[in-house]
Amino acid sequence: MNATDKARRAYAPTAAPIKSERSVEFEVIARITARLKAAIEAAQFPGLLEVLHENRRLWRTLATDVANAENLLPDELRARIFYLAEFTHHHTSKVIARQETAVPLLEVNTAILRGLKQRRALQ
Repeated sequence: MNATDKARRAYAPTAAPIKSERSVEFEVIARITARLKAAIEAAQFPGLLEVLHENRRLWRTLATDVANAENLLPDELRARIFYLAEFTHHHTSKVIARQETAVPLLEVNTAILRGLKQRRALQ
């Protein structure tokens, strides 16, 4: 190994780039939303139940986060996110009881992703 190769190795990145909280948040919501869409399209209730549980857990986490007094988001946005978490919880119960379709849950997640994407573009 020559000096050039040693220098390349010494200065090469040793770890993956650090992701922002927003980009991680976007990825998690996108992954769950994609799974939700696939489960709706497959029309297989057991698979839908699994992703509904994940989606409900996601929204419970978001609600807990925005309910924290130290959260820096504007109060109005925090209230809207909390409302969507409540809606998601109640609507998921109806989907599980086979009284409603999961499409509104997909629409909520998709709207959130659009908002996060716009916010990233502005930064």
